[in-house]
Amino acid sequence: MREKSADAFRNIGEMAEALGVRTHILRYWEEQFPMLRPLTRAGGRRLYRPEDVALLHTIHRLLYAEGYTVKGARRFLTESGAQDAPPNAPTPEKASVAARDFSALQAVRERLASALAAA
Repeated sequence: MREKSADAFRNIGEMAEALGVRTHILRYWEEQFPMLRPLTRAGGRRLYRPEDVALLHTIHRLLYAEGYTVKGARRFLTESGAQDAPPNAPTPEKASVAARDFSALQAVRERLASALAAA
C-alpha cells in the first residue's frame, strides 16, 4: 500500500492505528476536547485534516507520555492554544522538571529496594 502525503486526510481507523489506540478512544476524545472537530461525511465517517492529526498526536502525548488527565490535558490545550503545543517539543522547563522528577523517583526506588533487602 502506498504511503499517504502529509496533507492527506486520514480516517478514524488510520489514526487509531497510527496512535496505537482503539477507535472508540478517538470518538471519546472528540467529546472531551472541543477543539478537535474532524470533518464528518455521510454515514458519520470521520476524516481528520492535517491539523486534526497534529492535535491528536499532541493529545496522545499529553495523556500517555506526560501523564495528564483528560481534564488537565483539555485545560492545557485551552490555556496554551491547541496549536502552541507541537508534538514532542521539549522545553527547558519540562526538561528540568523531568530530571528532578526522575531523580526523586530513583531515590524512592533505592529506598524501596533497600527496605525489601532488609526484610
